[in-house]
Amino acid sequence: MAVDMNVFRGFAEQIGSLPQMAQPTDCPDGERVSRAKAVFAAKLDSAKATHLESCIHCGLCAEACQFYLQTKDPELTPIHKLDLLKRYYRREKAPLRFFHRFFEADISEADLEATQFLVYESCTECGRCGLVCPMGIDIASMVNVTRQGLAEAGLIPAGLRAVEQEQGGRGTVFGVGPEQLRAAIDDLRGRGYDVPIDKPKADILVLTSTIDILLFKDALEATVKVMNHLGVDWTLHSCAFEGANFGLLSGYEQVQKSASERITTQAIALGAKLVIVPECGHAYPALRWEGANEHGGALPFEVMAISEFLGNEIAAGRLQVEPIGRDKHVTYHDPCKVGRHGGVFREPRVVLDALGVDLDEMPCNQATNFCCGGGAGLFVMERAEPMRNAAFDLKREQVESTRADTVVTACGSCRVNLLAGAMRTEWDRGVESLVELVGNNLKQR
Repeated sequence: MAVDMNVFRGFAEQIGSLPQMAQPTDCPDGERVSRAKAVFAAKLDSAKATHLESCIHCGLCAEACQFYLQTKDPELTPIHKLDLLKRYYRREKAPLRFFHRFFEADISEADLEATQFLVYESCTECGRCGLVCPMGIDIASMVNVTRQGLAEAGLIPAGLRAVEQEQGGRGTVFGVGPEQLRAAIDDLRGRGYDVPIDKPKADILVLTSTIDILLFKDALEATVKVMNHLGVDWTLHSCAFEGANFGLLSGYEQVQKSASERITTQAIALGAKLVIVPECGHAYPALRWEGANEHGGALPFEVMAISEFLGNEIAAGRLQVEPIGRDKHVTYHDPCKVGRHGGVFREPRVVLDALGVDLDEMPCNQATNFCCGGGAGLFVMERAEPMRNAAFDLKREQVESTRADTVVTACGSCRVNLLAGAMRTEWDRGVESLVELVGNNLKQR
């Protein structure tokens, strides 16, 4: 099912109106610095202190960053984005802090505001910089700490703040809540699909996302096809269906925890053994890696990305597909949070191999794959458009170096940015969903 580009344009216009929907923050100007410092103090542990002490100024992180490569702006060097956090550390936590205070200026509100663009609109926390760092500095995780400090200081960019406030206040994202989920399910049922919802007990809780309900309906339909084809005990749930977590993206932990715990609590009530995260890159770490931290203990269920689940089921022989054929030339874009952060590389390629397509990898693929440019919430940030465009242009070069006429991915945010780039440049390559390919090519029983 092709994406309706008129619907896509409407979605893009809705994103463009987000800054006007954002409510003012409740942080008085005089408290911004103290609130940010309180977060830094709580988050700076020994591991992060070691990272902040370890930089040898080699510049490799710059050569790994799509934004630096495309702009050559030294301000966008990834390690530079930690300067604010490092200054706080050196003045307040470092062993020589009393000495550093003689020549390190204290953090000001102007510093916080200047850092906003560096850690929000020009960083997707993709992790490519940390991959190449010879000292193993996890830059992305400390960019996230800086985001958390700025969020507490009321400095989340307006577009992202609007969505975070909606999810935290009303429990909806882009106006999508239980009512809209049920409408989508009613539509599927009207076309003959059996779609379980709100079962009291189920082995598998399947999550979806606002993007799949509003825009990429093919992914939701394909997921239903797959689950029913497998004949497993599964359900969607109106109280816990949204995989996206804009608290994680914005750095506002209160919303991150509430969104994560909504899913965790419902999965436990269902007795679920597995929670499947939809094609949403950041939804995967939000639940799999951060969910236990927010819950305060180990999660009593397994968490898988849908691409991971598909690959495992095909490898085990439980999910069988009809080969599409080698006439379909594709390349695969690994979503950063699922791939580089989560290690899910093999499984999507198992899927593509079973589908029998001609897979031609990009020059930088799997762990070294370049980000699409829309991750970590950049696709809803008004000032990030130049960065998104720059990243797409680099990704376009990577794709065009292959013989692929279609880019396959397993992340809605990636699809949004790739489609937006294709529309802007009149690009002739297709952008498709991995789960859609599977759903449309299930072997008939």
